[in-house]
Amino acid sequence: MSKPPPFDPRFAQPGHPPATITEFEGVRSLHLGTSWEQGAMRIARPDAIELEYVQMMMAWLLFLDAPRHIVQLGLGSAALTKFCHRRFPEARVTAAELNPNVIAICRALFELPPNDARLDVREMNALDFVLDPANRGQVDVLQVDLYDEEARGPVLDTPEFYQGCFDCLAPNGIMTTNVFGDFASYDKNLDAMREVFDAVVWLPEVHDANIVVIAFKDAPQIDFAVLYERAGEIKRRYNLPAKDWVNGLKEWMRDQAE
Repeated sequence: MSKPPPFDPRFAQPGHPPATITEFEGVRSLHLGTSWEQGAMRIARPDAIELEYVQMMMAWLLFLDAPRHIVQLGLGSAALTKFCHRRFPEARVTAAELNPNVIAICRALFELPPNDARLDVREMNALDFVLDPANRGQVDVLQVDLYDEEARGPVLDTPEFYQGCFDCLAPNGIMTTNVFGDFASYDKNLDAMREVFDAVVWLPEVHDANIVVIAFKDAPQIDFAVLYERAGEIKRRYNLPAKDWVNGLKEWMRDQAE
């Protein structure tokens, strides 16, 4: 892999980790001045979701097909924000990102479009977003991927944070979240989510050690015949491997029953 380039002053504002990139075999990766990958984009397909775990963050599609407001906490390389803005023209898409260097590099090098009537990328703390009373009950889908340059676990992982996420969701709203990091962070985050949400499930760990959790404001009825049918539609419409997600849910339920 190529060495990280020198810090570009456009993406190295003081007070926040600098945003840097590497490129390898046609894929541009985002870093925060360290070797940890914060996101990636295939340069020839900038609107596609490149990383498997980021694709899995779209698993809410198995249960919701017409969200009106999709929120991303932690911009990463903007893969989810771009995808949702492009593929859900009826939805508003909001992203909260604390690091201005990340926002700047996504706009310059990861093809994040400027804000418009449907897209609102805000430089702000995700905790402030979820605790803002104006956001209560306003969000259909919440996608949470909050990591700093050390990537040891989600930077927000308390019951207070997850209660805020729950409160932001509209009835039948869904949160997907990535819990990559030290082993201890898995249980801490899952326990905090279980304390708050009506139902919490997770998909099998993928090769890069990320586990995607799906948390439901209201527990759904799980009918695997219906989910496999929806998975086929998601594959056709969005080219996402949704059948794998249903297989993962089935595996999870089998494990829980043992």
